[in-house]
Amino acid sequence: MGIGGVLTFKNARKLKEVVEYMPLEQLVLETDCPYLAPVPNRGKRNSSLNLSYVIDEISAIKGITRDEIIEVTNRNAKKLYHL
Repeated sequence: MGIGGVLTFKNARKLKEVVEYMPLEQLVLETDCPYLAPVPNRGKRNSSLNLSYVIDEISAIKGITRDEIIEVTNRNAKKLYHL
């Protein structure tokens, strides 16, 4: 499942619940570029530079480190795209 900037929105309660219970091994990060920039850049053009906000939100939800999220989602993306 691809998770992007919407996760940082206050009204994304259901998505936050999904992320909480979803195995990290089934998650990849996405930007939805150029739309749906995460808080605090909501309403601006989105880019991959904003993924750190999504990582921070996942870290808070799951109670794990940013480094672990980056490592696992990087591995997931490589597997998904056969890289």
